[in-house]
Amino acid sequence: MTTPATKMAPGRLTPLQWVICVIAVIGFAFDTYEILMLPLVLPPALMELVGAAPGSPVFQMWVGRMFFVPAIAGGIFGLLGGYLTDRWGRRRVLTYSILLYAFGAFTSGFSTSIEMLLVLRCLVFIGVSVEFVAAVAWLAELFPEGKRREKVLGYTQAFSSFGGVMVATANAMLIKWAAVLPAIGVAASHAPWRYTLMSGVIPAIPLLFIRPFLPESPVWREKRAAGTLKRPSIAALFTPEFRRVTIISTIMVAMAYGAAFGAIQQLPQIIRGLDDVKSLAQQAIDTQSANAPQPLDDAVKRGIGDRAMQAQAAAVSQSQEFGGLVGRVILALLVVAIASRRRLVRLFQIPGLIAMPVVFGILGTSSLNGVYYGAFIAGLLTVGQFSFWGNYLPRMYPVHLRGTGESFAANIGGRLFGTSFAFITAQLAVTSDRAYAPTKLALVAAGVGFSVYLVGFIASFWLPEPREEGLPE
Repeated sequence: MTTPATKMAPGRLTPLQWVICVIAVIGFAFDTYEILMLPLVLPPALMELVGAAPGSPVFQMWVGRMFFVPAIAGGIFGLLGGYLTDRWGRRRVLTYSILLYAFGAFTSGFSTSIEMLLVLRCLVFIGVSVEFVAAVAWLAELFPEGKRREKVLGYTQAFSSFGGVMVATANAMLIKWAAVLPAIGVAASHAPWRYTLMSGVIPAIPLLFIRPFLPESPVWREKRAAGTLKRPSIAALFTPEFRRVTIISTIMVAMAYGAAFGAIQQLPQIIRGLDDVKSLAQQAIDTQSANAPQPLDDAVKRGIGDRAMQAQAAAVSQSQEFGGLVGRVILALLVVAIASRRRLVRLFQIPGLIAMPVVFGILGTSSLNGVYYGAFIAGLLTVGQFSFWGNYLPRMYPVHLRGTGESFAANIGGRLFGTSFAFITAQLAVTSDRAYAPTKLALVAAGVGFSVYLVGFIASFWLPEPREEGLPE
């Protein structure tokens, strides 16, 4: 089918196309904002809501649950969202998914129990999981010309890494200014983690004003109007035509998410075991004790030290996300220059086989400066692969299966199976020795990171190449 959009010669983006790209950028950025928020807010949230100490069995149990249970919800309902994207349209599902996770993010700041926080994080994950699939299908079909489509998808997804930079920056600022913000919760708390969670409402604000101007995908709309739009089906993903791409892409996406959740997102806890981080926390305690009008009790001192550690965790997350931003930009530059998709993804996988053991097994147990550099490298190699799938998957499925196919790989492979590596890492790292807990976590993360990179690299040998530059209809 040839639509007016496909007849247009590439030129400057129109004002409406710029608006479309801006909405996509906001959505992608806050997807990452919400996902990478959890490692920053979880330790203080667990200490307040559960009263568990970092490294203890109860603490590690809830870490695993908070990473894995929302991912299960996101995977299952995200797959449903992909199906609805093919049934109801890309724009409608995109809009409601952003509103859903904005609502869940804001209300989670008022959590009075760990169970309440868990339920609201599930809503956030469902919205995030659906939004990515709807946005990728929407952009791919609004920009059908090959090179422009690859650039739009590549560069808008690159802004996902700004989400990580933004949440790390926001968390650092809120740690600094929490005392002057309105008290929240039953205990009238000024806890920075609550304000950080609530900041996820931001993407809903521009969407409320811009939504009426957003167009639907032309090819989806015309097929729907003509009655030629086939009904989506999960079973169709496993027919001979699509079975191989479905299985291999699901495995590879799961491994990329496994590296992110099973290794990289453990860094905020890992750095708590570094001597120089402990020293910085003690310096903060000593400084405030010296300036206090009366001696500080142990609880106040622990709070001061914990906030100092949270600030360092935010700085490490910033380094990781700057690396992820560089990785996504590199992908956006290479995606139009390298025809082979296998070759392109291996440019990230092969260095990762070396980097993951070094970053976590050596740098993660040595110094804070080493972790800064290591987080940058790990972020570059892992996050760059996420953008790869946003460019690759739309080219492998027709219109009626595009959302469903993307969703199966991203949500079943990534959100459901991939994020389970956070639970695996947390369980393997359980120890009764609190002093050794961060070091053991770093060593486990090194093993998990190497293993998932190896499996992803092996699977890449069976990854199908796209048959043509355009999108199948």
